[in-house]
Amino acid sequence: MPVLHLIARTVFATGLAVGLMAQSLPPSLPTGLGAPADEKGTVPTLPPGLGSPAAARADPADSERGFTVPFGLTGFIEARLGARIVDDGTQKSLSIAETRLQLERDFYTPHAAFRLVGDVVLDSVENDLNLDLQRGRGFLDLREANAVARPFSFLDVKAGRQILTWGVGDLVFINDLFPKDFRAFFIGRDNEYLKAPSDAVRISAFSDAANLDVVYTPRLNADRFIDGSRLSYFNRSLGGITGQNAIITAETPHTWFSDDEIAARLHRNVGGWELAAYGYHGFWKAPEGARADGRPFYPRLSVVGASLRGPLEGGIVTTEVGNYFSHDDADGTNPLIRNGETRFLIGYEKEIATELTAAGQYYVEILSDFSALKQNLTSGQAAPDRARHVLTLRMTQLLFNQNLMLSAFNFWSPNEEDGHLRFRATYKLSDAWQIESGGNFFYGRKENTFFGQLQDNTNLFFGVRRSF
Repeated sequence: MPVLHLIARTVFATGLAVGLMAQSLPPSLPTGLGAPADEKGTVPTLPPGLGSPAAARADPADSERGFTVPFGLTGFIEARLGARIVDDGTQKSLSIAETRLQLERDFYTPHAAFRLVGDVVLDSVENDLNLDLQRGRGFLDLREANAVARPFSFLDVKAGRQILTWGVGDLVFINDLFPKDFRAFFIGRDNEYLKAPSDAVRISAFSDAANLDVVYTPRLNADRFIDGSRLSYFNRSLGGITGQNAIITAETPHTWFSDDEIAARLHRNVGGWELAAYGYHGFWKAPEGARADGRPFYPRLSVVGASLRGPLEGGIVTTEVGNYFSHDDADGTNPLIRNGETRFLIGYEKEIATELTAAGQYYVEILSDFSALKQNLTSGQAAPDRARHVLTLRMTQLLFNQNLMLSAFNFWSPNEEDGHLRFRATYKLSDAWQIESGGNFFYGRKENTFFGQLQDNTNLFFGVRRSF
């Protein structure tokens, strides 16, 4: 489909949706005419002739937004358009062209709370309406569908589809082994879409000594990894950059209660410092192994780790460590399976000027059995570095009463000589309207390093969102 046709289709769909909403917008009240509730929760009545019962019951926030969705739904409608600025013969020139409608609703009963969040998506790049909730493909992305109950005063249980996260890294994940969507992150979707949903049960127990979180996932929830369908990558089997001409089809564990995952976190605060210990048993979140016939698969993985976060010299210091045990290559002799490793990070964040915050991190991955791996490489296989070092820097500036946010985040690996610069400008036009523009720049000297392989995916994007 021609690029101009795709752009026109996306813009038309967005304009139609926003136009239909605009037709139903009643005029908003002037500032100050919304009557606040008193301390008992009742709304004072206006003098005779100055309002109707319906107006007296109106929510001031709804009046400012000028639009109310029926059935208590909230959410947003959004359009995003982006394009590669580097030639990529394996992908379309458009990196993103989609209209997204998100609807969410919370329900409460005396014994439980229920939450539903779903996105209806018109994606003009993939142009595939076939539904795949596990991989986030098709016309619907079900973000949350869960129930929360408190059977005891010290215990919470949350079951169903949910967004899970822990750890202290800034866009660097060590003990957070919950699914990520790196395709969304690299093509310019909102940051919230980096976290993919989990179908899991989370049990949280609270005590004065410490708090314990246990998450059980009855079937592997893998990352939405770079597989060539949307982003080009370095294909080690073919020895070059590939994309839609070599989409990865992995052997995915799918047996309920057998191919499962379990994660735990024990945490507490001590004198303003947050301490946590972690454990995980399941699989590598991407297909980090290959069978003898070359078919990718998900090897077994266990991780133990810890983190610390607290105040230091007017800022926040963070540190985290994790030991990765790759069970299908316990001695590190199989070059077709990712080796075990130790991961470590230390970071610091501080406001360095008015509304200007800087945050930096040092992150390293160290192979556990480097010597064994090196000795078992086959002819033609290049030996990796024993350690991969990464430095990150985030700068965030707020302007115009915090309505404008300028942010830049740079990953740089000094030993692999590659990196990723991610920048954004987000402007809040009103309580309801927001616009955003930004880009993802990938650079590197070699095409077989993590960021170097993504250079042809460098892109710019623009988005507009209407919340309700």
